Amino acid sequence: MAHESGRSGLPVNGRSLPAPRRRRPRYAGALGARLDREGGAGTWFATGFHITLGGVLAYSLAQEVIRISELLVLLLLSLFVAISLDPIVRWLVRHRLRRGWAVALVVAAVATVLAGFVALVVPPVTDEFIAFVRAVPGWLQQLHDHHSTLGHLEDRYHLVDKAKQQLSDGGSGILDGLLGAGRMVISTVTATVVVVVVTLYFMVGLPQIKRFCHRFVPGSRRERVEALAEEIIIRTGRYMLGNLATSGIAGLATFAWCMATDIPYPAALGVLVALMDLVPMVGATIGGLAVSLVALSVSLTLAIATAVFYLLFRLAEDYLIIPRVMRFAVDVHPIVTVVAVLIGGALLGITGALVAIPVAMALGLFLDEFVFPRIEAA
Repeated sequence: MAHESGRSGLPVNGRSLPAPRRRRPRYAGALGARLDREGGAGTWFATGFHITLGGVLAYSLAQEVIRISELLVLLLLSLFVAISLDPIVRWLVRHRLRRGWAVALVVAAVATVLAGFVALVVPPVTDEFIAFVRAVPGWLQQLHDHHSTLGHLEDRYHLVDKAKQQLSDGGSGILDGLLGAGRMVISTVTATVVVVVVTLYFMVGLPQIKRFCHRFVPGSRRERVEALAEEIIIRTGRYMLGNLATSGIAGLATFAWCMATDIPYPAALGVLVALMDLVPMVGATIGGLAVSLVALSVSLTLAIATAVFYLLFRLAEDYLIIPRVMRFAVDVHPIVTVVAVLIGGALLGITGALVAIPVAMALGLFLDEFVFPRIEAA
């Protein structure tokens, strides 16, 4: 007796018959024909679902990155500071000092410099504030004295009445401004603490971080990537040392100018300009403006002369000092330096301007190592 099993594809009367194909639903019209060719509505639904889900996830990720962008900038600044100080730490380690103690020694040296700056700045600022408070009653008396200069200004412009009107009309605005200034101070202090703490962790654990990152590189290229990373770190350290050298020159020039022209607080102003000069492009200008304002307390002529001095010094620094130092430190062309600082400052502000030159240097090394050889060999 013959077996009949056409559904399962078993033999029928001694012959093997193929199992019947399952028919897909047919769709009407041109769209239906296309659906028949490409697998039906299920495929279209799955493709659309995947595209929509990917778009939603990408949008959510972008929103989260924007939300924590300030934190990412602080982390980038911390990593840059840790990499910049790493050559000093490794030099101490080579002299038989444990890495933890080397980091502590470097941090203590930086803290000592900052404490010295505070010790130089706080006394003159305190003295000026006390002098200002003591002078306020005298100024108020002069406002009511019609024979004094302030009295003539009060009679002509009614300064007291306008000040009272501004206080009465804009009291809430002044309060909002004070609250905004308080929030800015708290935010600055918090950001400083975050940068300091994270920098310490980066400095201590930088070798482990480098080994972890190198594990993502294929074994055949790992040695070249490790050598490239070490070169980037070394040149970044040189860049920071070169930046410190140019800042020291700016501070010494400020101290000499203040001593020669009897501008008050020469040491404090010299350290201030040296610290501000660490910020590329704009730091020296801000420091020079601060010194010019202090010189204005002596005379207008001295303030103008100070502004001219810093203009000439800025030109010498930009076209003579910095290009020579940066060419020795990171081997980056001056044009690339200027363009990188402008782009970095536009993207990330002061942090972007600070890390722009090392990033440009790292990009140049990457192109020389991996991209240009392939192009020339093609």
